[in-house]
Amino acid sequence: MRKVLLLLFVGLFALVLAACSSEDEKQSAEGGDETTAIKVGATSIPHAEVLEQAKPLLKEKGIELEIAEYQDYILPNEDLSNGELDANYFQHIPYFESQVADFDYDFVNLGGIHIEPMAVYSKSINSVDDIPEGTEVIISRSVPDHGRILALFEAEGLIKLDESVNKASATVEDIVENPLDLTFSPDVDAAVLPEMYEREEDALVAINTNYAIEAGLSPVDDSLFVEGSESPYVNIIAVRAEDENNEALLALVEVLQTEEIKNFINETYSGEVVPVDAK
Repeated sequence: MRKVLLLLFVGLFALVLAACSSEDEKQSAEGGDETTAIKVGATSIPHAEVLEQAKPLLKEKGIELEIAEYQDYILPNEDLSNGELDANYFQHIPYFESQVADFDYDFVNLGGIHIEPMAVYSKSINSVDDIPEGTEVIISRSVPDHGRILALFEAEGLIKLDESVNKASATVEDIVENPLDLTFSPDVDAAVLPEMYEREEDALVAINTNYAIEAGLSPVDDSLFVEGSESPYVNIIAVRAEDENNEALLALVEVLQTEEIKNFINETYSGEVVPVDAK
C-alpha cells in the first residue's frame, strides 16, 4: 500500500512540475519574465568601460549585455556584419561612413554617445612655438582620421588646406601651405601610435584618445594641442540595418544617453571623453 501511495505522490509531483514548467514557458512566450541577450563589440577604453556601467541599467529592462572587447578597428565591423555581434561601439561617424562605403556594409547609425577629442603629443617639444622646421608628424594609416588631424594642425596655424576641399576628407596632398615643412607619415596602425610616441622623441604624434588613455596619456594634460569639444567625430552605436528597430538595441542607446551615463563619463574621464546629446 505504501508503495502505491509513493508512486501516486511521485506521479502527482511530476504533473505539478510539468504544469509549472508549461506556465513558465507561456509567460516567457508572452514576454512576462523574458530576458533578452545582446552582444556588443567595443574597444577597451572608454567604450567597454562605459558599457559596463550600462549593464545594471539594462538588466532592469530585462536585457543582458555581453561585451566583446577588441583591440583594433577592423574586426568589430566584420563581426557585426557576419552576425557575431548585435551592435558595436567603437567608431566615429566619418570612419563608420567610410567603412560602409568601402565594404558595402548594410549598417545604420543608431545614435551618438560621446566624443574622444584627438590630440597631438611630443616627448621633446613643449609648445607649438617650439616646433622645429622639418619635424615628422606620425599619424594613423586610417584615412578617415587624416582630415580630422590635418584640420587640427590647420587650427593651430601650422598648415593651410585647400579651401575647395572638405576638411573631413582632406589628405596630405591637400596641404597648400606648410611653412615649417612638416613631414606627415601615415604609416602605422592607430594602436601603435603610443609606442611611436615613446620611440620617436623628436616627432609629433597624433594619437586617438582611446589608445592614449590606455597608454596613460591624457589629451587634456599631456598633449601639445587638442581638438575642441565641438568636434563632429561622434562615437556611435552601429547595428545592422535589419535591427534598426530592435527594442533591446534601442534601449541600449537610450541607456547610454542617460544623465547617469553622462555623469559617469564626465567624472571618470575629466574631459578626455565628452558625452554628447542625442544625435
